[in-house]
Amino acid sequence: MKQGLADRAAGALLGMAAGDALGAGYEFGPALSAATEVELIGGGSFGWAPGEWTDDTQMAVPLLEAAERAATSGTALTDHLDHVARRWVDWAVTAADVGNQTRSVISTVRHSGDVSAAALSQASHALHALTGRTAGNGSLMRTAPVALAYLSDPAGLASAAREVSSLTHWDDDAGDACVLWCLAIRHAMLHGAFDLAGGLDALPEERRTTWAARIAEAEKARPRDFPENGWVVHALQGAWSAITTTKVPDGDPPLHLRLALENAVRGGGDTDTVAAIAGQLLGARWGASAVPMGWTAKLHGWPGLTGQALAERGAALAGGASRLRA
Repeated sequence: MKQGLADRAAGALLGMAAGDALGAGYEFGPALSAATEVELIGGGSFGWAPGEWTDDTQMAVPLLEAAERAATSGTALTDHLDHVARRWVDWAVTAADVGNQTRSVISTVRHSGDVSAAALSQASHALHALTGRTAGNGSLMRTAPVALAYLSDPAGLASAAREVSSLTHWDDDAGDACVLWCLAIRHAMLHGAFDLAGGLDALPEERRTTWAARIAEAEKARPRDFPENGWVVHALQGAWSAITTTKVPDGDPPLHLRLALENAVRGGGDTDTVAAIAGQLLGARWGASAVPMGWTAKLHGWPGLTGQALAERGAALAGGASRLRA
């Protein structure tokens, strides 16, 4: 059982990176037919190398570092958000791709000279007050390390997921989505099953019905039916649709991870982010061993990590070693 948990913890991070890199070459393109092959080709708008992850996984790495610091010191991930703030601000200076909303918040903090989590939250809140539009998908794409840090504390996980989301994305929809997805990742790691609606009780009561309807809608549609996937709601629905409408193969259930990620990319639009979101949950369910070895061997990205290293760090947080699939 412990080995299974380690593999699934590794999978949450490796699946995120795999979906991210798989979708990178198709970002901002049209929806693709079911017959179109999806491959780890790189390229895209920013000229990614084959297997290179984008800002989705890049922004998750400082959160992983915070989770590791918390595990080492017996503290909470949220006690280390100043570290996350510093790392994000430094990263954004040279990053090839930073989402518009995230860039605005980080730029405000960098120019203020107060590089801290409190300053990020203040800038995030100010942007929301000014525009009323801070429900981008940029906090959901990076959220897997938060789930890893709170496996034994679902209430703490829900609170932390919302707090981390609000560092750059103040909108309630963004916070709700991160709560739901983190709790689903936790459930998949601990129980080996998908359950997104199980997290509804962790949301404010007045928003549960809306989210229940959104989840149900995704289960009856295709990823391409949620084209505004720069919006966190459509991004979550596209990822959940890819997971739930892709048949689990009878003879090889873990193959579901690859097939569902390919379907997430075929939805078009913000393909790397939707696939990264889906990959977090698919990896948490099926484990790092379900990620094709050919993908794992190519995965790499800022700050000089490989997919194997990312998987090992996820497994370590769960207290074991990951066994990658041959």
